Amino acid sequence: MIVSHLANLQRSYHHIVLSPHLDDAALSCGGSLAAAVAAGEPVLVVTICTATPPTDMQFSALAQQFHADWGLSPTMVMQTRCREEETALSILGADGVWVGALDAIYRMPEVYNSRAALFGEPAAGDPLFTTLHDLCHQLRHRFPHATVYAPLGVGNHVDHQLTCLAAATIEGPVMWYEDFPYVVRPGALEQRLDILDWPLRPLVRTIDERMTTRLAAITAYASQLAELSRSQLGHPIANGEAVDVMADAVRTYARQVAPPGTLYGERFWVRSGDCRYT
Repeated sequence: MIVSHLANLQRSYHHIVLSPHLDDAALSCGGSLAAAVAAGEPVLVVTICTATPPTDMQFSALAQQFHADWGLSPTMVMQTRCREEETALSILGADGVWVGALDAIYRMPEVYNSRAALFGEPAAGDPLFTTLHDLCHQLRHRFPHATVYAPLGVGNHVDHQLTCLAAATIEGPVMWYEDFPYVVRPGALEQRLDILDWPLRPLVRTIDERMTTRLAAITAYASQLAELSRSQLGHPIANGEAVDVMADAVRTYARQVAPPGTLYGERFWVRSGDCRYT
């Protein structure tokens, strides 16, 4: 089930994942989400940037380049990506909320008009933070005992940074996931932890039995994989090769962070003084 308003949700959730875009939850922590569902713990993926840009928008050169990389016309971008998300969440067994905010390249096109800006400091006055702050507190009020998962902001995409910071304003259990595939870039994780300078400690979950499900959910986002493989993994590949390249990268990183005696893991970061997690 995917809804557009929190009021339309009809059940309680143990796990709530803040996903800046239509792919981040599956890419970054899909194995843990699938494991939670298998254990009978309902999962809700709250995807932030799901709005279709206005038809009369003058797209920046950066937005036009993304459209070309995705192989989608402006009118088809969000329609296609939402269909992909429906498939991915069905594979994971999760419910969804589509918040309806605009992606940065559509929200402030005159500001986020280059990769340097998109992966730099969030603009002063960016309205997304207020939206996210209010959303996070609504979620905590509605689901006081749920664990909230948010992006750590590795890679510094402004939408990820703002989501990370908004999640830090709420009480109760919060876990920050490592943004994939940005986290595979050498030094990216360390740079982000230095920037945040928060008292955090790592927590790794084994996903040996759920790696296949994670990969299947990631594969659903077919429009995104080639661009991510080129820009973040350094593989200038055709669309047909992107699934295998991304799957290899997912498995490789999951092996690197896996707990001893296991094959695959997903790493999260929690507040150092939070004793709820071991």
